[in-house]
Amino acid sequence: MLRVAVVGSGPSGVYTAQSLVQQDPEVLVDVLDRLPCPYGLVRYGVAPDHEKIKSLQQNLRTVLEHERVRFLGGVRIGADGVPVARLRELYHAVVYCVGAAADRRLGVPGEDLPGSFSATEFVAWYSAHPDAAADGFVAGARSAVVVGMGNVAVDVTRILARGAAELSPTDIPQAALTALAASEVTDIHMVGRRGPAQARFTTKELRELGTLPDTDVLVDEAELALDPAYADPSALPAAQRRNVEVLRGWAASPSRGLRRRIHLRFFLRPGELLAGEEGRVGAVRFERTAPDGHGGVTGTGRLQDIGAELVLRSVGYRGVPLEGLPFDAERGTVPQLAGRVLRECSPSPGEYVAGWIKRGPTGVIGTNRPCAKETVESLLADSPALARREVPGDPLTPLREAGAEPVGWAGWLAIERAEAALGASLGRGLVKLPDWAALRSAAERA
Repeated sequence: MLRVAVVGSGPSGVYTAQSLVQQDPEVLVDVLDRLPCPYGLVRYGVAPDHEKIKSLQQNLRTVLEHERVRFLGGVRIGADGVPVARLRELYHAVVYCVGAAADRRLGVPGEDLPGSFSATEFVAWYSAHPDAAADGFVAGARSAVVVGMGNVAVDVTRILARGAAELSPTDIPQAALTALAASEVTDIHMVGRRGPAQARFTTKELRELGTLPDTDVLVDEAELALDPAYADPSALPAAQRRNVEVLRGWAASPSRGLRRRIHLRFFLRPGELLAGEEGRVGAVRFERTAPDGHGGVTGTGRLQDIGAELVLRSVGYRGVPLEGLPFDAERGTVPQLAGRVLRECSPSPGEYVAGWIKRGPTGVIGTNRPCAKETVESLLADSPALARREVPGDPLTPLREAGAEPVGWAGWLAIERAEAALGASLGRGLVKLPDWAALRSAAERA
């Protein structure tokens, strides 16, 4: 009987557990997570107003309630936790599904001015991630700049434009709801260094911006026309063609003079964040870019400043090293072959990866399913050799001896009940608990 640890309870980890129990009728799977809550980015990355996507938690829940799957939250692996080598001793195999926790930086002067944040920090705040350290994002801000043209950039732009009436029915934490309700942000500039045909957002996400109450979406047709594909987008792939068509429609529509304005800007590359009052960010200096004929852009030397008291960079994620595992610093991933961890170019017996730490931060949630399946197929092909090694009967006691304080499924259910009770006390639906102390306290009631 094979015992497998899956580190990470987001989609890639849960899909790995699901594939394991589907393909091996005897395997026992422990899904470990450093947080006391499961679901990873589905809980802490999907925007609160995207309730349909968040409903995926029910599918993941079914897997975690499987009789041969056990959820163990609050278990740190690596630095300040259970060493990778010790975890390897407790299980026949370990699959690391730890995602890509770091954000990419712009690398420009002024990036660390007060009022400048990563979109990751902003998302953590409005998602009630217990590690969220920053707040005060919108305080004193009337104009915001979001650097990036992916779905996360669209998410944070949309949340900045949402009103309290639209966010109150969601699970957004009360402190974030209160701050956004009092927000005086009227102009949100979402800026990309390339053109509309190269934008990474999906058309569905893009169109949502046009449905926001009391919000204009403004696009400068002159900027769109800098893209060679704009005049005739027929040769573009379907997704990009639809994006261009949506943008074309907004460019042709005059401003309606509404309370909030979303400005979609293209062919502008951030070069510097400029200080404003009291040393906070006051503007972003961009350089106008132009297509280079090879899918990229080149600088023109022409500069333009966009005033902003809040700047959010959303230019991608990056994996971080896990102490005890090899790491490719250039790619931000663990070296692997078909999911098998490579140490000095050779597969390391019993060590595997799936998800973003395996392939980089690409794809959508569903992309994790075939990724996990490939890894599980490699693991099960190796299982005859793996199963010959003796491991403890139940790793729970050794994990506790190694310093872990696991939160089981009953603890997670207690957190759910506490969040429902919090929401009821506020006259809302379920409201997320905002910090480690509240989560731990709720879990202990189990």
